[in-house]
Amino acid sequence: MDAAGEELPFEDLTDFENADRGFIAALVPGVVRDAEGRVVHDADAYAFLAEDCPPTAHPSLWRQARLCARQGLYEVTEGVYQVRGLDLSNMTLVEGREGVVVIDPLISAECAAAALALYREHRGPRRVTGLVYTHSHVDHFGGARGVLPHHSDSGVPVLAPTGFLEHAVSENVFAGNAMLRRAVFMHGARLPAGPRDQIGTGLGTTTSTGTVTLIAPNVDVTRTGQEETVDGVRFVFQLTPGTEAPAEMNFLLRDQRALCVAENASHTLHNVLTLRGAPVRDARVWARYLDETVDLFADTYDVAFASHNWPTWGRENIVRFLGEQRDLYAYLHDQTLRLLNNGLTGPEIAEELRLPPALERSWHARGYYGSLSHNVKAVYQRYMGWYDGNPAHLWEHPPTELAIRYVELAGGPTEALVKARAYADNGDLRFAATLLNHLVFADPSDSAARETLSGIYERLGHGAENGTWRNYYLTAALELRRGTADTDIDTAGSELTSALTVSMLLDSLAVRVDGPRAWHDHLTLDLVVTDEQRRHRVNLHHGALTHRGMPVHHVPKPHAGLTLTLTRPELRAVLEGRGLAGIETDGDPALLDRLLSYATEPDRAFPVVTP
Repeated sequence: MDAAGEELPFEDLTDFENADRGFIAALVPGVVRDAEGRVVHDADAYAFLAEDCPPTAHPSLWRQARLCARQGLYEVTEGVYQVRGLDLSNMTLVEGREGVVVIDPLISAECAAAALALYREHRGPRRVTGLVYTHSHVDHFGGARGVLPHHSDSGVPVLAPTGFLEHAVSENVFAGNAMLRRAVFMHGARLPAGPRDQIGTGLGTTTSTGTVTLIAPNVDVTRTGQEETVDGVRFVFQLTPGTEAPAEMNFLLRDQRALCVAENASHTLHNVLTLRGAPVRDARVWARYLDETVDLFADTYDVAFASHNWPTWGRENIVRFLGEQRDLYAYLHDQTLRLLNNGLTGPEIAEELRLPPALERSWHARGYYGSLSHNVKAVYQRYMGWYDGNPAHLWEHPPTELAIRYVELAGGPTEALVKARAYADNGDLRFAATLLNHLVFADPSDSAARETLSGIYERLGHGAENGTWRNYYLTAALELRRGTADTDIDTAGSELTSALTVSMLLDSLAVRVDGPRAWHDHLTLDLVVTDEQRRHRVNLHHGALTHRGMPVHHVPKPHAGLTLTLTRPELRAVLEGRGLAGIETDGDPALLDRLLSYATEPDRAFPVVTP
């Protein structure tokens, strides 16, 4: 453990008291299954965390994992309840005049349904009278159909911050395959729960693998200070775009004196850039919105709860918590900028920068989910991009070619392996991993190099305080030994893709076009979308698919080789390759087949730790 870790206040049990406060009952057994009986979430698998910390885990991360593994129904304050531990995130329920308003219905419909059933078992069969999404990440909307099945959603208000739908669906479609592949590493989806393997993510236990759904919002929150009443529950909203999510909001439950801080303030340092990949978040804006939260709601709350982890009670405690979270992101941002303006690069800043001692000793500021190291590099990336200014790094060889040369420089594979093991024996696991990675990329069939690198990754994982780093290292070790595997998780389900606009549908096709194969083709289509009364001109030229919308009666020149008149759902079906049956066509239908022939399917199990 590092020096800061040795000074952590393990004797302070406040978090454990707060995590247990208001406990009503657990789901027994704590296993959620889908309609076919497949386990989509197993909270009971984390029972081992009741034991003392083993040598295969960082004591600080073990403590956090224990807190995150608590499962069941909890009372936050009168009329406000949370179900925790039945997915990566929390589901909050606020009792209204006639039913219950659900906030953030988890990742999958099966887990959300189980959470609602647990609530109803102890609070009565209240119907769902409202749904609120705090932000646009899938763990806060994917279970919507578990609380509002198709037959019961009519007339129910569904509230979300402005821009929610666009960001919710685009994140899971445009770069969704690559993000999902890396999320398998980040969350440890292939790892069994256990003291040598997956013990959590630092933000929760793990992601469920059930059915991802989406009910489109019908009430947009467009401004800070906006008030809405749902089933007698009075909300006052604060928009916080560009913080933890592109579309996010905090809110006050006025009558319950309860403040929801969404995912803007959790009991961990969060991600400025997640290991799975995402647009870089703005730590400066994040800090400013937290400062606004403290001032905006002033003396109107007695408890603060969030989309993950456990609540904080008492205004003084809440103000201190929010203030420290604010200072955490502000310090990280400003000091990174100070040092980059002195000429340091991202990796150099990550090695030099440390938090103020008071923040280092604050449990909620520890890097269990985000880390100081990769967040500093993210801030650098936001302002400076991938290039560090050194021309030696401007045009380096790609990883495999670079690896071959490094292995040659080290004296060949045998000598490189001996040297890597020597670095590991001397405690320099970081460089041992670097050298062994070159060996594996130079020759993926080198079983000795693969096995040695696996062992190094295991040691790095077992020593990591950050949950996502641990999962990444241990999943890498697993894949070096067993190879890659497809994932059961599918965030691009039918309800997500059905929410795509015509423009987004065409963008999702454009990023799948095999450009080189289409270099020499040129075709033009018009799409007359009747339910939107818009025409979309689509061009494939020089391997690039471009499109633009216009009034339906405007016919641009030159005339399209094919015009399709159809609805948006029909367009989605056509782009999925279901044919033109029932679609009005004018021109050569073969043009559509030509266009779709260039579309590729992404590899859901592409290699990450090998070439």
